[in-house]
Amino acid sequence: MEADERQTMSDRIPVRLVESTPAVQIFEPSRPKIKAKSSDNLIHTRSFTGLFRTLRLSGAGFLFLLFFGTVWLNWGDRQAVLWDLSESKFHIFGATFWPQDFILLSALLIIAAFGLFAITVFAGRVWCGYTCPQSSWTWIFMWCEKITEGERNQRIKLQAAPWGVNKLLRRSAKHTLWLAISLLTGLTFVGYFTPIRPLAEELLTWQMGGVSLFWVLFFTGATYINAGWLREAVCMHMCPYARFQSVMFDKDTLTISYDAARGENRGARKREVKPAEVGLGDCIDCQLCVQVCPTGIDIRDGLQMECIGCAACIDACDSIMDKMGYARGLISYTSEHQLQGGKTHLLRPRLIGYTAVLLVMIGALAFALVERPMVSLDVSKDRGLFRENSQGQIENIYSLKVINKTQLRQDYRLSLLDGDGFQLQGKTQLSLAPGEIVDVPVSVAMTTERPSSSSQTIIFKIEDSDEPDVYSEATSRFVAPMNR
Repeated sequence: MEADERQTMSDRIPVRLVESTPAVQIFEPSRPKIKAKSSDNLIHTRSFTGLFRTLRLSGAGFLFLLFFGTVWLNWGDRQAVLWDLSESKFHIFGATFWPQDFILLSALLIIAAFGLFAITVFAGRVWCGYTCPQSSWTWIFMWCEKITEGERNQRIKLQAAPWGVNKLLRRSAKHTLWLAISLLTGLTFVGYFTPIRPLAEELLTWQMGGVSLFWVLFFTGATYINAGWLREAVCMHMCPYARFQSVMFDKDTLTISYDAARGENRGARKREVKPAEVGLGDCIDCQLCVQVCPTGIDIRDGLQMECIGCAACIDACDSIMDKMGYARGLISYTSEHQLQGGKTHLLRPRLIGYTAVLLVMIGALAFALVERPMVSLDVSKDRGLFRENSQGQIENIYSLKVINKTQLRQDYRLSLLDGDGFQLQGKTQLSLAPGEIVDVPVSVAMTTERPSSSSQTIIFKIEDSDEPDVYSEATSRFVAPMNR
């Protein structure tokens, strides 16, 4: 019976075997990614001009002048900017900072980090492309290559050529310039921690030794290797910024992008030929954007981690668009929203939040600098718990460290704040030279019969004799027995 039913059902429902095809299709890229590398696997960049190159040179020139020039300025009888590690003093023109002011340096670093976050949200990696020391020194070293070994094609030929007199002289000139710039960089950097004039004199007279020589050679070698040999490898493999920048990007971030809708299909053509008539976009596939890139990427492949935002490809592409009579902006600073046909939202919650926090922190730092006490007081209690003096009073011994942070001699008065029941004994009138540090031993005696607690808080106060508003306070403990 069941067999007959199955036979009937098979007659009513025809069955056909269908061979399934894969549901997922794999598309291979139409053209491989192109790197600006020669046969020796090195990146040889091409020279170019343009607006963003001018901006980068102007900004870098100002920073180089600031870095190499500030160290030679004097302020009175000392170096204007000097982090004197031997005396634990940090001089910045007329201000002197001490280790007790380290919190201000921490705040400055936090502000710099938030500033980097804010600018990244707004315009991507402009720090890397315009002001980063690694990229700035790399551009200088690349300029040294240009003047000693020639333009890109000449450098490629020289690299492939066998060793001879010409190659030896050109390479020697290049590395001599690299080492000279590296040595000047190392000397200048160390000069911010050790007075630059005696340091330079010791270097010129071959009398430098010890710690100073080590650090000058260390930073010379670091500059020579990083800017001369590693170059893009530092940005691509060593710098962490490229890794976490993606979490700060959004669809409204202005990044260097290629307009594929306008540029594709790529292809060569004569200048008088209109792209639409031959089925081409505005990109003529000249590879100039690849050849000028210091990291050797093709920006037409989309946003990549290796892109440092230097805008060299924009300048190169704009020059080609001008020659072809096309509108600029095939490669430009734009957002993902704009590339998709939308509108870029410059003011958005994330950017507003970063900016607001940044402004608050800058204001707080400015207030802290203005209100920074110009006298410092630190207190440390003697290891002995207490003692009984000749009058039968319980005493505790303390050591007070007083620092005059001003540039003038100051007179100070030492006292106890809210010191009812206690008496300060010792030297209470002090006169300190500019930047002087003194240790003042004092004792505090309890004038009451019985203490309210075995351990009580006492506050030391030091104030300027002429300006009571200038003061500093330090807290310690007073220990006394309860069973006297």
